[in-house]
Amino acid sequence: VQLVESGGGLAQAGGSLRLSCAASGLTVSSARMAWFRQAPGKERAFAAAINTYGTYYRNDVKGRFTIPRDNAMNAVYLQMNSLRPEDTAVYYCAATQRSTNDYSTDRGYDYWGQGTQVTVSA
Repeated sequence: VQLVESGGGLAQAGGSLRLSCAASGLTVSSARMAWFRQAPGKERAFAAAINTYGTYYRNDVKGRFTIPRDNAMNAVYLQMNSLRPEDTAVYYCAATQRSTNDYSTDRGYDYWGQGTQVTVSA
């Protein structure tokens, strides 16, 4: 399984960015896919997830981020709107084919991308 992220970069506060995660070796429509982020000096933390039952978000990104999925492209995305400086982090795509409930923790995923940097300036 390989997950390849793209789309990170620099944005101003209030702006938007869209991250992409292209998957190979698994089918995103039947897997649980997620985005985590790691801010400087902090542990990696859950941002958003999608599975066959729905989507899930950490509280401080609800209403600003969405996690759409493109089954034809076998990819998931993280659409980030109304960006804030505190969204600055390295963003990681994650995936698992297991059916467990721990969608918001690292141990709930088996495969990880290399990460992409998102920097939001004030």
